[in-house]
Amino acid sequence: MEDTVTVAILAGGKSSRMGTDKSFVPLLGKTLIQHVLERVGSLDLPIILITNRPADYAALGLPMYSDLLPGKGSLGGLYTAIASSPTPYTLCVACDMPFLNPALLRHLISLRAGYDAIVPRLRGFPEALHAVYSKGCLGAIREKLEQDQLKAISFYGQVRLRFVEEDEVRRFDPALRSFVNVNTPEELARLQATTADDSPAT
Repeated sequence: MEDTVTVAILAGGKSSRMGTDKSFVPLLGKTLIQHVLERVGSLDLPIILITNRPADYAALGLPMYSDLLPGKGSLGGLYTAIASSPTPYTLCVACDMPFLNPALLRHLISLRAGYDAIVPRLRGFPEALHAVYSKGCLGAIREKLEQDQLKAISFYGQVRLRFVEEDEVRRFDPALRSFVNVNTPEELARLQATTADDSPAT
């Protein structure tokens, strides 16, 4: 698997609702990006970081790539991740999802043959920043970026797509904890109050 899949952590968002860089917000004694790194690190795959502030992340010692087409939001981040990945497939995850489930991520990766995108879909909504993409997506994404159609799912109709529906996701992550993200100080405080311990699943 190591020669076909890379993990890309997308840390290019503006964090405007948080008021500070979400990656370095503390939760349960670690920063959000430390939680993410622990979870994806257990997959034993190459890891790259997509960020427009490489100096802020230099201490992590990861290969870093800035947006190839700046100002294009999360779709531009996906494009940069897939284009910069050294492997045919890229598992793209956001930097603010501290409870990623390695077993679920392994399942998504295991479905990649014959598809360009393997995407969880919860309550009818695709989780575009918790998904596996092939380099076969690049042309379709580039076309949408050039048209300024910047929804992260805008290119899905043009690629070989496998949705992983909620019942399939819950086999690995019954409470859907993988998809908890942190956007505001209020969400962070609520998470701190309700989560005593959530050690990495394997």
